[in-house]
Amino acid sequence: QVQLVESGGGLVQPGGSLRLSCAASGSIFRINTMGWYRQAPGKQRELVATITSGGSTNVVGSVKGRFTISRDNGKNTVYLQMTSLKLEDTAVYYCNADLQTATISGLPFRRDNIWGQGTQVTVSS
Repeated sequence: QVQLVESGGGLVQPGGSLRLSCAASGSIFRINTMGWYRQAPGKQRELVATITSGGSTNVVGSVKGRFTISRDNGKNTVYLQMTSLKLEDTAVYYCNADLQTATISGLPFRRDNIWGQGTQVTVSS
């Protein structure tokens, strides 16, 4: 069983910063792209940023220059550093991973796409 566990959300004032973390655990052979998505109340889930296993990143325009995505492949962890936070950044932030699971013997098994449970980020004065 593979799972993603996010942490680091909370309440912050406009202009403040937060750092989200997402750790993958379980029978993992390889993690390909990891990403962060967010869903604000009454809105659809939207992409925030992605990062490949090689470190290539994609950050959407609305947060470009304010948010930075990074990962530690040795720890199977992806981070989202958020700065200059705005009221409209308030949302539940979800981690996503495209990965290949492993057999008990450590051999590649199947490709899967999994989500974390989400962490709330609230920007408010």
